[in-house]
Amino acid sequence: MTDFSLDPRLSADTIALGDLALSSVLLLNDKRFPWFVLVPRLPGTSELTDLSPEDAARLMEETRLAVGVMQALAQPDKVNVGALGNVVAQLHVHVVGRFRSDPAWPGPVWGHGTREPYPAHAAAQLVERARGLFAAA
Repeated sequence: MTDFSLDPRLSADTIALGDLALSSVLLLNDKRFPWFVLVPRLPGTSELTDLSPEDAARLMEETRLAVGVMQALAQPDKVNVGALGNVVAQLHVHVVGRFRSDPAWPGPVWGHGTREPYPAHAAAQLVERARGLFAAA
Protein backbone atom coordinates (compact mmCIF):
# COMPACT_ATOMS: atom_id res chain seq x y z
CA MET A 1 0.00 0.00 0.00
CA THR A 2 2.41 2.63 -1.22
CA ASP A 3 1.84 6.27 -2.15
CA PHE A 4 -1.02 6.59 0.34
CA SER A 5 -1.52 9.94 1.99
CA LEU A 6 -4.35 11.02 4.25
CA ASP A 7 -6.50 13.87 2.98
CA PRO A 8 -5.39 17.05 4.81
CA ARG A 9 -8.95 17.77 5.97
CA LEU A 10 -9.18 14.37 7.66
CA SER A 11 -5.74 14.86 9.15
CA ALA A 12 -6.69 18.28 10.55
CA ASP A 13 -9.92 17.11 12.20
CA THR A 14 -8.86 13.77 13.66
CA ILE A 15 -6.51 11.99 16.04
CA ALA A 16 -4.79 8.84 14.76
CA LEU A 17 -5.62 5.69 16.71
CA GLY A 18 -3.66 3.17 14.63
CA ASP A 19 -3.92 0.87 11.65
CA LEU A 20 -5.94 -2.22 10.90
CA ALA A 21 -5.03 -4.54 8.03
CA LEU A 22 -6.59 -2.24 5.41
CA SER A 23 -7.61 0.97 7.13
CA SER A 24 -6.17 3.69 9.28
CA VAL A 25 -8.42 4.32 12.27
CA LEU A 26 -8.99 7.93 13.29
CA LEU A 27 -10.93 9.57 16.11
CA LEU A 28 -12.82 12.67 15.06
CA ASN A 29 -11.70 15.42 17.42
CA ASP A 30 -15.20 16.49 18.48
CA LYS A 31 -16.25 15.86 22.07
CA ARG A 32 -19.94 16.18 21.16
CA PHE A 33 -19.99 12.80 19.41
CA PRO A 34 -17.88 9.64 19.77
CA TRP A 35 -16.78 9.14 16.17
CA PHE A 36 -14.30 6.92 14.35
CA VAL A 37 -13.23 7.33 10.74
CA LEU A 38 -11.81 4.34 8.84
CA VAL A 39 -9.68 5.24 5.83
CA PRO A 40 -8.53 2.42 3.56
CA ARG A 41 -4.84 2.99 2.80
CA LEU A 42 -5.35 2.62 -0.95
CA PRO A 43 -4.35 5.58 -3.12
CA GLY A 44 -6.96 6.97 -5.48
CA THR A 45 -10.03 5.33 -3.96
CA SER A 46 -13.13 7.44 -3.56
CA GLU A 47 -15.98 4.97 -3.89
CA LEU A 48 -16.70 1.64 -2.24
CA THR A 49 -16.91 0.24 -5.77
CA ASP A 50 -13.24 1.18 -6.31
CA LEU A 51 -12.30 -1.64 -3.91
CA SER A 52 -11.58 -5.17 -5.02
CA PRO A 53 -14.06 -7.72 -3.69
CA GLU A 54 -11.42 -8.82 -1.16
CA ASP A 55 -10.74 -5.27 0.05
CA ALA A 56 -14.48 -4.53 0.20
CA ALA A 57 -14.97 -7.58 2.42
CA ARG A 58 -12.02 -6.54 4.58
CA LEU A 59 -13.43 -3.02 4.95
CA MET A 60 -16.79 -4.44 6.02
CA GLU A 61 -15.08 -6.59 8.66
CA GLU A 62 -13.08 -3.59 9.88
CA THR A 63 -16.31 -1.56 10.03
CA ARG A 64 -17.97 -4.29 12.06
CA LEU A 65 -14.95 -4.29 14.38
CA ALA A 66 -15.14 -0.48 14.76
CA VAL A 67 -18.86 -0.66 15.57
CA GLY A 68 -18.10 -3.20 18.30
CA VAL A 69 -15.35 -1.00 19.71
CA MET A 70 -17.69 2.01 19.61
CA GLN A 71 -20.35 0.07 21.51
CA ALA A 72 -17.83 -0.99 24.17
CA LEU A 73 -16.20 2.44 24.38
CA ALA A 74 -19.22 4.73 24.54
CA GLN A 75 -22.28 2.49 25.00
CA PRO A 76 -24.34 4.61 22.58
CA ASP A 77 -28.06 4.20 21.94
CA LYS A 78 -27.29 3.72 18.22
CA VAL A 79 -24.23 3.48 15.99
CA ASN A 80 -24.47 5.16 12.60
CA VAL A 81 -22.21 4.03 9.76
CA GLY A 82 -21.80 6.00 6.56
CA ALA A 83 -19.50 6.69 3.62
CA LEU A 84 -20.45 10.05 2.14
CA GLY A 85 -17.43 11.71 0.58
CA ASN A 86 -19.15 14.89 -0.57
CA VAL A 87 -16.54 17.15 1.04
CA VAL A 88 -13.58 14.75 1.30
CA ALA A 89 -13.46 12.54 -1.80
CA GLN A 90 -10.94 10.08 -0.30
CA LEU A 91 -12.82 6.90 0.63
CA HIS A 92 -13.53 6.88 4.35
CA VAL A 93 -16.19 5.32 6.57
CA HIS A 94 -17.74 7.12 9.53
CA VAL A 95 -18.69 5.13 12.64
CA VAL A 96 -20.60 7.49 14.92
CA GLY A 97 -21.97 6.72 18.37
CA ARG A 98 -25.33 8.42 18.84
CA PHE A 99 -27.28 9.14 21.99
CA ARG A 100 -30.87 10.24 22.36
CA SER A 101 -29.41 13.05 24.48
CA ASP A 102 -26.83 14.25 21.92
CA PRO A 103 -27.23 17.75 20.48
CA ALA A 104 -28.17 16.54 16.98
CA TRP A 105 -30.53 13.68 17.88
CA PRO A 106 -32.45 12.43 15.97
CA GLY A 107 -31.09 14.33 12.97
CA PRO A 108 -27.74 13.86 11.24
CA VAL A 109 -24.51 14.95 12.91
CA TRP A 110 -23.15 16.57 9.74
CA GLY A 111 -23.48 20.32 9.74
CA HIS A 112 -24.87 20.45 13.27
CA GLY A 113 -23.20 23.19 15.24
CA THR A 114 -19.47 23.72 15.52
CA ARG A 115 -16.92 21.02 16.23
CA GLU A 116 -15.71 21.09 19.85
CA PRO A 117 -12.23 19.56 20.20
CA TYR A 118 -11.50 17.33 23.17
CA PRO A 119 -9.41 18.83 25.96
CA ALA A 120 -5.91 17.31 25.71
CA HIS A 121 -6.27 15.14 28.85
CA ALA A 122 -9.66 13.78 27.74
CA ALA A 123 -8.35 13.04 24.25
CA ALA A 124 -5.36 11.15 25.67
CA GLN A 125 -7.60 9.01 27.89
CA LEU A 126 -10.05 8.28 25.08
CA VAL A 127 -7.27 7.38 22.66
CA GLU A 128 -5.72 5.00 25.19
CA ARG A 129 -9.07 3.29 25.86
CA ALA A 130 -9.94 3.04 22.15
CA ARG A 131 -6.52 1.65 21.23
CA GLY A 132 -6.86 -0.97 23.97
CA LEU A 133 -10.29 -2.01 22.73
CA PHE A 134 -9.11 -2.25 19.13
CA ALA A 135 -6.10 -4.32 20.22
CA ALA A 136 -8.31 -6.68 22.22
CA ALA A 137 -10.91 -7.10 19.46
